[in-house]
Amino acid sequence: APRSEMTPESSVAAQKALGADIIIPLDELPPYHITRERLHASVRLSHRWMARSLRAHLDDPRQQAMYAVVHGGVDREFRAESAEYLASLPFDGFAIGGSLGKDRAEMLELLGYLMPRLPTSKPNHLLGIADPESAEAVVPFGIDTMDSCNPTRIARHGVLLTSKGPLKIKNTRYATDYGPIDGEVHTISHSRSYLHHLFKQHEPLFMTLASQHNLTFMNQLMA
Repeated sequence: APRSEMTPESSVAAQKALGADIIIPLDELPPYHITRERLHASVRLSHRWMARSLRAHLDDPRQQAMYAVVHGGVDREFRAESAEYLASLPFDGFAIGGSLGKDRAEMLELLGYLMPRLPTSKPNHLLGIADPESAEAVVPFGIDTMDSCNPTRIARHGVLLTSKGPLKIKNTRYATDYGPIDGEVHTISHSRSYLHHLFKQHEPLFMTLASQHNLTFMNQLMA
């Protein structure tokens, strides 16, 4: 099979061609279970790539922003090292990436340590975390923005977000439930019964409406 080569510079060029408002540099994402020596090597590799990406970006800014990606896994020493090094460079903001722990508690503990080490004068973004519970939990730590495929991914599997928790629309009891998806948060003007029917019939429209509902719910949650 043909192979393609990607470099920090080509990654930046591709994102500039797309007109990205915020460019995320090429980095390495090591697994959670990794030796400390290998993790440190990965952090340093990502730092080199980000420095190259920043140089390419500053040569042709185009009114676009570039965020550095803070790495180090759950190792506090490496996270502090990454934050200190990247804060010394003229990035427009910071994205928190890499492994954030095996559960939400470990992630929050990590953020409690890391966030005070990032400049408060620049925005920060949490990569890959945006379920309702986590979103509400990380905001007090100073997280400005976040992203995740979670709302659309669970929508494809028939899970709708509501103010009372996740709703599994495939359950038989929703076949004759003509009420709104969420009685407290208005998202789409379709009943639970209709969404249940679409899901059971494998109608492509279901994924569109369910995704629209979940994204609107998250948008209102964070407003």
